Amino acid sequence: MSLLFEFLPLILFLGTLFWKGIYPAVAVLMIAMPIGLMIKYLKTKTLDKMYFWSTVLLLIAGALTLYFRNPLILMWKPTVFYWAVATVFLGSRFISDKPLVQRFFGLVDGVSFENITPHQWQNLNIIWVVFFMFVGLLNIYVAYNYEFETWATFKVFGLMALTFVFMLGQTFWIANQIGDDETEETEENA
Repeated sequence: MSLLFEFLPLILFLGTLFWKGIYPAVAVLMIAMPIGLMIKYLKTKTLDKMYFWSTVLLLIAGALTLYFRNPLILMWKPTVFYWAVATVFLGSRFISDKPLVQRFFGLVDGVSFENITPHQWQNLNIIWVVFFMFVGLLNIYVAYNYEFETWATFKVFGLMALTFVFMLGQTFWIANQIGDDETEETEENA
């Protein structure tokens, strides 16, 4: 259900883009994302920080896009967001004993991450930094080399698919780390 509130504004954006054009699509997205954020908050009673900051950046970039009639401003929004996230992940190494990726996975209830060493968490955190820098660059490449409609489709489906595959890879790696130790414990107890 949570994914619906994040994905529906993007679908509305694409539908409006292909039906009415760039600027009406931007206006629809600027209306839909805050509504999705509000509904998500009312249902969960927690504020999704990533969705919140993405919405704030969208409102700024969208307003500037509409005012200056320059779609490149909106096209830079994902890159700015991804690079900001990369900076936060990188900075977490220096301001906390636990990198942000460790705290992120620590939100999963019922899973013990004790088998993953602090060094492995730091390395995983760097991998996230590199990923967010890469997708930010990829977004800019597509923005400057393809039509707006192609970029918008890539933004909605391509970047989401890349993020999903990346997260899936991280999940499998972590499951493998946890599974190896649980297998060793079972063999030791036998």
